[in-house]
Amino acid sequence: MSTSTQQGPSAATEPDSDRMVVAVDGPSGSGKSSVCRAAAARLGAAYLDTGAMYRAATWYCVQQNVALRDEDAVAVAVEELPLNISTDPQHQIITVGETDVTAEIRAPQISEKVSDVATNRKARQVLIGAQRRIIDQAGFIVAEGRDITTVVAPDAQVRVLLTASAEARLRRRGAQLGDGQSAEALKRQVLDRDRRDSATTNFTEAADGVAVLDSSELTFDETVDSLIGRVESVQETAADGL
Repeated sequence: MSTSTQQGPSAATEPDSDRMVVAVDGPSGSGKSSVCRAAAARLGAAYLDTGAMYRAATWYCVQQNVALRDEDAVAVAVEELPLNISTDPQHQIITVGETDVTAEIRAPQISEKVSDVATNRKARQVLIGAQRRIIDQAGFIVAEGRDITTVVAPDAQVRVLLTASAEARLRRRGAQLGDGQSAEALKRQVLDRDRRDSATTNFTEAADGVAVLDSSELTFDETVDSLIGRVESVQETAADGL
């Protein structure tokens, strides 16, 4: 897999022994991307949307006419994927080769197919390796995705499961996608996708050492503040230990 990044504000060229990794996972529609992007911007950290990598891989497979249920063919396509993903929280651009796919990978047709790649164990290993390399090079990064706290970055200093009620998640995803999405389509993209993806990843229950942040009754700003508060608490504890 050919992966490059447009670096975020604190990206480093070499792995940093004093790195700070903030790992956030959770179900569809919980607000991971928007909350983590805002928190990273305020903290001056890089930002990684691992879900966008799966979406870009799905887009690429569709463009290459790869049968998504063919595990080996998908894995080969992901190995060949020429992906560039921004780690700047204020300027997110995702390209595949020379094509800007930032908007296209959020289309409903990609949302309904991405589970075929996300549950492909061979493809996952390729993508997880790429995600770890990006995190290791970043220095200070907020990374979010379904298995980020348990598989990709289990050693992160801050690990949070960001969750919300099914009603809140459906409402938020509907607002994100705008008019034109039926209730059934939203259910397929949120609840049904969670059910399929949970076959390979546990993102509904917090693993040991992972804090739960339930945003069902919180505003967006309150959720961002809560996440930042957890990061700053860890930073203060680390500083006191010096």
